[in-house]
Amino acid sequence: MNFNSGMLREDALKDKNILITGGGTGLGRSMGEYFLELGANLVITSRKLDVLEGTANEMMSQKGGKVIPLACDVRDIAQVEDMWSQATSQLGKVDVVLNNAAGNFISPTERLSTNAFNTVLDIVLKGTSQVTLTAGKDWIAKKQAGVFLNIVTTYAWTGSGYVVPSAAAKAGVLAMTRSLAVEWAKYGIRSNAIAPGPFPTEGAWSRLLPGDLVKKFDPAKKVPVGRVGEHQELANLAAYLVSDFSAYVNGEVITIDGGEWLKGAGEFNNLDQIPQELWDMMEASRGKKQ
Repeated sequence: MNFNSGMLREDALKDKNILITGGGTGLGRSMGEYFLELGANLVITSRKLDVLEGTANEMMSQKGGKVIPLACDVRDIAQVEDMWSQATSQLGKVDVVLNNAAGNFISPTERLSTNAFNTVLDIVLKGTSQVTLTAGKDWIAKKQAGVFLNIVTTYAWTGSGYVVPSAAAKAGVLAMTRSLAVEWAKYGIRSNAIAPGPFPTEGAWSRLLPGDLVKKFDPAKKVPVGRVGEHQELANLAAYLVSDFSAYVNGEVITIDGGEWLKGAGEFNNLDQIPQELWDMMEASRGKKQ
């Protein structure tokens, strides 16, 4: 069996209009590309319109379909509402919202400024809630069914040192997913989530862990199946959960991590091995990038 192959039949998402926050790069892009293969149309959002436009053109040339790039900072409700208005205007309706936008700092919590802590909360929890409320209220008003799929983390259950704002925010998204699954099911709206383990994207780990730390904290070494995830594996699961094949799945959070969190809960807890001088280097490097 080839786990890098698509799982669903080609028309599984035919005529579905799917909005993906953080859809221009990384895992959001990978999931979107597979959705296109299955017949969907996409709206991809992030703060950087130039990146979105480049991604949209590449996706359409490689996969076909329609991809609409819309700039949106999910922390700003006015931008969220404007983005939703544009998306529904251009596509007629949006059937699925994939809340994928996220931010994170790997750092001892006492080293984080209030602004840094709040930035993660604002993107992950506030941003997800604002997109969800905007879409959900519109669906309810129009008596339209819809699907939410939220990307959380395995440490949303357990917490994890060194990523406290992310853990707190993702735990909130997890609670919101399950709560709305019950409250909004009567409107024909389903809510589910995926908790991915390590699915490295180009440059992601090097940005979070500079230098030789990337090799020292190789995530594959903590995964019982002995490897990190492939993007297609996550895309397969996401496609199933936003498709009509999962119509009886509601309020579920599915872990896809090769057994990592069962082996050692708290993905970043082992970072207590990093000496103080390396934390100093990481903090200085982060300051230059901001």
